[in-house]
Amino acid sequence: MTYRVTHTTTYRYGKAVSLCHNLVHLTPRTCARQTCLFSQLQMTPTPALVVEQADFFGNRATYFMVEEPHEQLTLKAVSETDVVPFVAPDSAVTPPWESVRAALEQDRSPQGLEACQFVYDSPYVKASPELAGYAAPSFPAGRPVLEAARDLTRRIHQDFRYDPKATTVATPLHEVLEHRHGVCQDFAHLQIGCLRALGLSARYVSGYLRTDPPPGQDRLVGVDASHAWLSVYCPGLGWVDLDPTNDLIPSDGHLVLAWGRDYDDVSPVKGVNLGGGRHSVTVGVDVALLAKDAGP
Repeated sequence: MTYRVTHTTTYRYGKAVSLCHNLVHLTPRTCARQTCLFSQLQMTPTPALVVEQADFFGNRATYFMVEEPHEQLTLKAVSETDVVPFVAPDSAVTPPWESVRAALEQDRSPQGLEACQFVYDSPYVKASPELAGYAAPSFPAGRPVLEAARDLTRRIHQDFRYDPKATTVATPLHEVLEHRHGVCQDFAHLQIGCLRALGLSARYVSGYLRTDPPPGQDRLVGVDASHAWLSVYCPGLGWVDLDPTNDLIPSDGHLVLAWGRDYDDVSPVKGVNLGGGRHSVTVGVDVALLAKDAGP
């Protein structure tokens, strides 16, 4: 699958902003199952400084600074990315989850050390007895780790209601767990918190999800949105993605932007302004599947 993604973010300010500094994650990663072929970030007003770099987790990040007064800031990211299908492993033959936890405590290989950093608390994900308690029915003694994690994905999808008005970025996990509603970001954080509460390694993944219109209807432009899911670490397999919002293991319908400990590490846009007062933000995302060249 080859996708063209157009992600447009517009900030409108009540008063002029005289200076802003921003860090954005809007360029898809190149990793095992995808290759970013092209990426362009357009910013209005034109920044005085733009620096592209890899962040701590290897994501492609862009820092920019606007020095001229402005009452509107528009970011338009356009990219094309090849994504290959993922064949889900047989979850029943993965190691028992307790042995995975023990291995994470002892593994000093580069892969093990990299996975260990995703066992601990992060700004938006704090492990708790309540999260461990919610996860417990999926993790009886000796159950294969991926089978257990997949069951937890199913339960979150079943027990929680998708409601874009129920939460904000700052809503703590204990409220999500108590009220049983939220959005993809909340459900990813929730499952990450459950896994970490059991001593397992899980990371947050931001990206895009291909959506298809009902049969016979044209695809609507701009109705797609950025998406979030998670990955769980399994020795021998590496990282396996799980999408609790849709109760599935992602394949070529999911396109990865970035990964980190939680949303704070990979938010599409974050920064600081001087001035601006009250502001509003609108986001439009279009994910288009490009037709393959049929040849002569």
